[in-house]
Amino acid sequence: MGKLARTPHNRIMSAPSLMVVAVLLLAPSLEAQGTQTTLAPTYSTASIANAATNLAAGFAPNSIVSIYGSNLAFTMSGVATQTGILPITVAGVTVYIGGTPGYVFFVSPQQINVLLPYNLSPGPTSITVVRQGTAGPTIPIVLTATAPGLFELQPNTILATHANGSLITSAAPAVGGEIVIIYAIGLGPTIPEQNDGFIPTRSAVISNLASLNVLLNGTAVDHSLIQYAGITPGCAGLYQINLLLPVPLPSDPEVRVQIGPQISPAGMLLLTQ
Repeated sequence: MGKLARTPHNRIMSAPSLMVVAVLLLAPSLEAQGTQTTLAPTYSTASIANAATNLAAGFAPNSIVSIYGSNLAFTMSGVATQTGILPITVAGVTVYIGGTPGYVFFVSPQQINVLLPYNLSPGPTSITVVRQGTAGPTIPIVLTATAPGLFELQPNTILATHANGSLITSAAPAVGGEIVIIYAIGLGPTIPEQNDGFIPTRSAVISNLASLNVLLNGTAVDHSLIQYAGITPGCAGLYQINLLLPVPLPSDPEVRVQIGPQISPAGMLLLTQ
């Protein structure tokens, strides 16, 4: 683990970090007034999703969840910048995971993005949205210690950057032998541990590094190619994997991330030359 962690290559500059946060959290800098209603927040098991995969499954401590529904908030309001600690209430909306409030990035009448606390224990729990004292349904969910998910830049294409922070796109593809940065959530506990709700200011390697695999077209890359896997400084709930791409490199390989029995969804491609 020491060999993999000692040169983290954390090259996430301010502009790429802001881009990633905007893509991830959909947090506007403006606040829009909504229409007040006496109706309770409405959502369901099928409308609570992993924020990276957008699937109604895959929830872990220190990961981000999107809740879709109606009457979730009276306004659209978001955390425009990540500094210090995230709030547990935004525009009168609080999200409880069991009896513990989550940390809110963004609320609107139709969507909430919330960070699940780091110190939650794996196992059955629930999610409840409370809007200015009016509670929605209590929806059961199950937390696993890890729940890897990769963000999409576009359908079926992962959000990743070159080492200089520029996006990997069809016009600027990845090439074998370069270090790329892959963005993920749900990679689990870190060393050192995270403080609930606080914006991380330094790198922290995942504690399950030994069981981490990055698969290209179903084949795990050599562990020596994983330069860093851990927290992205400045972005709560966001992880990154700094990967030295093998040579030769397959054309547009499928990328999956696995930690023990938990694996990210299939069908996500890295754009290559």
